[in-house]
Amino acid sequence: MTLKEQINEDMKAAMRAKEADRLGAIRMLLAALKQKEVDERIVLDDAAVLTIIEKQIKQRKDSISQFEQAGRTDLVAKEQYELGILSAYMPQQLSVDEIAAEVASAIAQTGAAGPQEMGKVMAVLKPKLAGRADMGMVSKLLKEKLAG
Repeated sequence: MTLKEQINEDMKAAMRAKEADRLGAIRMLLAALKQKEVDERIVLDDAAVLTIIEKQIKQRKDSISQFEQAGRTDLVAKEQYELGILSAYMPQQLSVDEIAAEVASAIAQTGAAGPQEMGKVMAVLKPKLAGRADMGMVSKLLKEKLAG
């Protein structure tokens, strides 16, 4: 079963169980997936679905920080709930040590010697780590390794 099919099945289960909040969050995700398919006239594979879920997660995190600054705890709770549902579709996240090992491997593979070659190494790392690691942290680790 593809990830998209799993999300559809979860939507049906939420409907049957009359879980309105869960259903709303899943429908919002499905709407984002459908929008991408319609805009680009493609059928999404699991990697593309994960990319969209990552984007949705980032949006929720940004919203949570904005709502916390505004003191809107009701909206913070809603966004955190949606974040939890979206996170459930992501694969197991890699540990910092595993990410560091991947970064070291990619540096060795590309022969990168300095920070100016960071893009070349990220091009190798991105497909390997997509959905399994925070790319901001990957970038930070890579920058540290290449700098010194």
